[in-house]
Amino acid sequence: MNNRLVLVTGATGYVGGRLVRELVASDYRVRVLVRDAAKIADVTWRDHVEVIEGDAFDISDLRRALAGVHTAYYLLHSLNSGKNFANTEEVMAKVFANAAHECEIKQIVYLGGIANDRATSAHLTSRVQVGNTLASLGTPTLEIRAGIIIGSGSASFEMLRHLTERLPIMTTPKWVKNRTHPIAIRDVISYLTQSADLAEPVSGIFDIGGLDVLTYADMMHTFARIAGLRKRIIIPVPVLSPALSSLWVGLVTPVPASIARPLVGSLINEVVADPSKSIHQIMNPPTGGLHSVDSAIELALSRSSEALTYTRWSDATSNASPWEAMRTDPSWAGATVYSDVRTLTTTASPEAVWQAVERIGGAHGWYGSDWAWHLRGFLDRLVGGVGLRRGRRNPDHLRVGESLDFWRVEDREECVKLRLLAEMKLPGLAHLEFTITKDGERCTLRQEASFLPRGLGGHLYWWSIAPFHGFVFPGMAKNLIRFAESIPKG
Repeated sequence: MNNRLVLVTGATGYVGGRLVRELVASDYRVRVLVRDAAKIADVTWRDHVEVIEGDAFDISDLRRALAGVHTAYYLLHSLNSGKNFANTEEVMAKVFANAAHECEIKQIVYLGGIANDRATSAHLTSRVQVGNTLASLGTPTLEIRAGIIIGSGSASFEMLRHLTERLPIMTTPKWVKNRTHPIAIRDVISYLTQSADLAEPVSGIFDIGGLDVLTYADMMHTFARIAGLRKRIIIPVPVLSPALSSLWVGLVTPVPASIARPLVGSLINEVVADPSKSIHQIMNPPTGGLHSVDSAIELALSRSSEALTYTRWSDATSNASPWEAMRTDPSWAGATVYSDVRTLTTTASPEAVWQAVERIGGAHGWYGSDWAWHLRGFLDRLVGGVGLRRGRRNPDHLRVGESLDFWRVEDREECVKLRLLAEMKLPGLAHLEFTITKDGERCTLRQEASFLPRGLGGHLYWWSIAPFHGFVFPGMAKNLIRFAESIPKG
């Protein structure tokens, strides 16, 4: 184990949660400062770190957190605190700088934003000022400046994802023609992790960026291509101010307008890493090299299907990808997933419920509203899909990989879980999953239909069929349980 003790502030945030996981995996001694320890109660690294519960504005709390620390990561921000976020961030940075100086911290590591020393937006100006404040009392401060971070959960990436996905045609501010220098979250985490192992303390400003420099409009087109969407039509207009743009972003995407406003404001600047400030002067590139925009987006989107298998909001395991959405991410992080969930409790045994679940479809039907299923199958055939004509191999038992009407068995765990993947023609990805749990003398069935839309058409499709779900899925769950209870016990 590395004997240096490192402190991570902002451990409940997007970058902080991933950094802690990587530091723990790299065998560092890690302490985290959090306002509410309950927020990290269920993360996988909780039992491998020391937790200090306190307020970043309280210098006494900071003294406790910084005692004995070699390297302190400053990953705090106040973007969602309203129009006065810059003042809030300045006060917070001053308190931290004072506490770090008193505790004789050897190294502060701060993640800021590329400003090219020409920051005109409130967001980037605040980021620059925070870096200056942290270094103002002489504690060696390594300021790492990044542009747009690509990864599920990053506010900048979520703006890009949802704008591109939901708007096939869009009028945009002229800043979409500005150049950006995006970087994959994995590469950011690599640089931050290496910062804990510097041979000597470092003071200075260093820029980080990925392999590609491109315009924001180019990023939208790249996202659309990789996500399998039609090419987006982007019409820049000069009349959309940053304030109007942020309201538009808040309406179209799940990113709150309070966060969108400073982010959109920062896009009026070109944010390209300065070669003279390359971080490779003091540390190595990430293992395997930097990621291109294409590979970063592909990896960010590769977790989309897993979002439907209940990994979306849970913590990643130690070997999971840093692109994966985590429990510490904001609630609006990740791809949009629609779902219809029905949960019923029964006195039937798990074996009986499983027997009912496993016989679904084919000649047995879908436990009610079979006319609706046949209608859906007929419509699927009209557009070249498989419809319901495939039936099933065995009337009572299923195997992973085999077809079941217009579904395919994706996962099967006897008496526990059955997950089906839809193979009909759809503007997205659909699953139907049944999960069985036993609680004492009772058994619970959880039935969930999930849909990951692709493009605006996917969202419209879900909402167009949602009324049918209201009578198809409740009846299916009730009749399934009714059949399970009719099976003789013993």
